Amino acid sequence: MQSIVYLNGQFMPMDQAQIPVMDRGFLFGDAVYEVIPFYQGVGFQLEQHLQRLAQSLEAVGIQLALNWESIFSRLLELNPGDHQAIYLQVSRGVMPQRTLRYAEDIQPTVFAYSYPIRLALEGALEEIKGVTAVTVIDQRWGRCDIKATGLMANVLAIREAQQRGAQEALLVRQGYLTEGASCNLFLVEQGRIYTPLMDRHTLAGTTRSLLLELIRAAGSDCTEQAIAEQRLKHADEVWISSSTRGVLPVVQINNQPVATGQPGPLWLRVAQLFRQFEQQMLVNDEKR
Repeated sequence: MQSIVYLNGQFMPMDQAQIPVMDRGFLFGDAVYEVIPFYQGVGFQLEQHLQRLAQSLEAVGIQLALNWESIFSRLLELNPGDHQAIYLQVSRGVMPQRTLRYAEDIQPTVFAYSYPIRLALEGALEEIKGVTAVTVIDQRWGRCDIKATGLMANVLAIREAQQRGAQEALLVRQGYLTEGASCNLFLVEQGRIYTPLMDRHTLAGTTRSLLLELIRAAGSDCTEQAIAEQRLKHADEVWISSSTRGVLPVVQINNQPVATGQPGPLWLRVAQLFRQFEQQMLVNDEKR
């Protein structure tokens, strides 16, 4: 069955969706995006995703007012799967010529589609083996706090990680960790949890924010601070987080094990908190 997508106010089969070649999202990467998981129709951190979308649109000067939840709800109805993720992209729109300048009354191009996903951290937590990573120089632009579609540096970082036999790239800017190529980062030292500060070189991940809430609500703490790359060598645990992956342990960095090379006890505790949040989210929806 062919996916049904949303494009500029209409729902249609994917093979009928057409975007002009002069669209600035295509020519310049002049666009922002979000990826939002929906579990049994319930948006994971939906409000936070929409807030970040609004911030990205404002930062790049795209003015748009749509009923996003109505669009998402219809898209989920039209496509199969109890659990789906929605990819939403808003470009500045189409101009008759390829030029950096654009008309103030340009109409944005809005595209969204959904695809099936599984629950993050599905299965027994004790059976999760963790991921491998390498450190890569952060070559991205200076406004990584905007969720923009220009991801060439991220693509090259993951390409380098794969060439070096790893699954994820941990980005380093001037000797300090920023985040992963498609995730945020946590580090554990002597029982204390740390995560890089949020600034223009990092994206404020919705799952990162949730984990901070869960950790602190459970009576622990997580310190937000600048983290030097060299601290990875002596870390007791390293984790990555994202909306579709939840929170995962990193067990190897640059071909060297992280501590014992196995998922650590603090990760397991936080993963349990994350799973409980997901389960409660679904229970609350069933009661509505």
